[in-house]
Amino acid sequence: MTSPTRLPHVALTARMWQILRRCYRGQRPTLVLSRALDMLAGADGHLEPDGRIKTGRRP
Repeated sequence: MTSPTRLPHVALTARMWQILRRCYRGQRPTLVLSRALDMLAGADGHLEPDGRIKTGRRP
């Protein structure tokens, strides 16, 4: 994947902000959301065991 020139802005919902404030107090929201996205992608089977994104190609 090529790197975009500008990263997209992600708007938080009121519920997301409430969870971040209450459950992850003192942690940087971007790091919490990054971990959550990694966990979701892994659970959905989109990542290799080493964390790389699956491409569908096999060596």
